[in-house]
Amino acid sequence: MRHVIIIGSGPAGYTAAIYAARANLEPLLVASSVEAGGDLMTTTDVENFPGFPEGIQGPDLMTRMQEQAERFGTEVLYDDVVSLELDGPVKKVSLGSGAEYEARSIVYATGSAHRKIGIEGEERLSGRGVSYCATCDGFFFRERVIAVVGGGDSAMEEATFLTKFASKVYVIHRREELRASKIMQERAFANEKIEFVWNSEVVDVLGDDAVTGVVLENTVDGTRSDLAIDGLFVAIGNDPRTHLVHDKLELTPEGTIWVDGRSSRTSVSGVFAAGDVIDPTYRQAVTAAGSGTVAALDVEHYLASLGEAGAPAADADQIEGLPEADPEQTAA
Repeated sequence: MRHVIIIGSGPAGYTAAIYAARANLEPLLVASSVEAGGDLMTTTDVENFPGFPEGIQGPDLMTRMQEQAERFGTEVLYDDVVSLELDGPVKKVSLGSGAEYEARSIVYATGSAHRKIGIEGEERLSGRGVSYCATCDGFFFRERVIAVVGGGDSAMEEATFLTKFASKVYVIHRREELRASKIMQERAFANEKIEFVWNSEVVDVLGDDAVTGVVLENTVDGTRSDLAIDGLFVAIGNDPRTHLVHDKLELTPEGTIWVDGRSSRTSVSGVFAAGDVIDPTYRQAVTAAGSGTVAALDVEHYLASLGEAGAPAADADQIEGLPEADPEQTAA
């Protein structure tokens, strides 16, 4: 019987593991067998994570987080969770390998998945010119003409990175203004290889065995036109990975997991959630890491209330949060 099982290996999952391991909870962290490390494994320069003034590569940051978690005793398992049993005091996690684990508590930190346009050609040519990861596939488009769909920070980062390989990069955006931060916009606008296609949506992807172009529809007048390209990179956002907890945990209207206020407590006792899976707004590595901290501390208090892990049993106030300060001690 485990004290805690952490599902997810992004900044939230590994930070929760670091805190839980340092609290002697001996966490088991289930990382994906194919997507371990989360979205940062497909990110180039991370310039806004505190402590790295010169920036750091996304995969390097995740490797350091994993090493830090393992240093304190986290067990990392490369497998995929296929089902969860969350009712009752004992939680059960079933893996793709057939293994099953039980724990008193769960931290659910599965992050989010790339959002798709939702058109037939996109699915048909996925992996044959349609991609969702510039760092994974950019190398294959040397001296080619490609396009990036999107208008946020991710799209600008993808487009800027792809100019290292492509001869030309179109940025296709359905509006006439970008959602990206000012610094990311400035970099993209200053890049000679990037050309913007405003007020346009991709309604079809052309090509039999590989991408040869896209059909664009103007969002203002509805006219359609073809754009010849060799590759299409989709960067239009992400959706929280909540498929394992549908009908098990309460969700918000945005599709994220509901938590109680600023805590990580979900609608089921002993189940906690952290990172992008609870955050429809900020979705940053540093906020995910902070969320993982909250989850680990909440797990500590929950297990203390059960008398787990050698921790003293908490009173009713501690179960709901940090104990209130004693007025007399404060005065002293």
